[in-house]
Amino acid sequence: MTATDPALTALAQGWCALSLLHGRIEARVERALQAQHGLSVREYGLLDVLSRQHNGEGGHLQMKQVADAVVLSQSATTRLVTRLEDRGLLSRYLCPTDRRGIYTNVTDAGLELLEAARPTNDAALREALDEAAKNPELAPLVHTLSSLNVPV
Repeated sequence: MTATDPALTALAQGWCALSLLHGRIEARVERALQAQHGLSVREYGLLDVLSRQHNGEGGHLQMKQVADAVVLSQSATTRLVTRLEDRGLLSRYLCPTDRRGIYTNVTDAGLELLEAARPTNDAALREALDEAAKNPELAPLVHTLSSLNVPV
């Protein structure tokens, strides 16, 4: 492929549209979560991911798995966990079978904040997608997301 190859151009245009859609959604959700709950999108995402863990053997995520789930580097994830831990929303503890492993749990206060913020997140997401659907460049992506039968 060359820089003027039509397939490359279409791919690049698709990537730009996807990036634009993501940016608009993230900005809308960020403003709503910050204004109403004092949470960033990343903080909300981390609380959400960690709240889905379950207790028991094999039910915890290693920090690398958490970093992958929230799409951050391990060091950025550690800083994020520390910030939320300082706010009393998360707690960390050593793995009982592997003292090198550190697990993170959402505290009751973190779960309460997450549950309060979930409708705000969902409404902002829906608003962002509805707005994007009006843009001819973004409408096909919104349609594709809607056709995945994944609740948004």
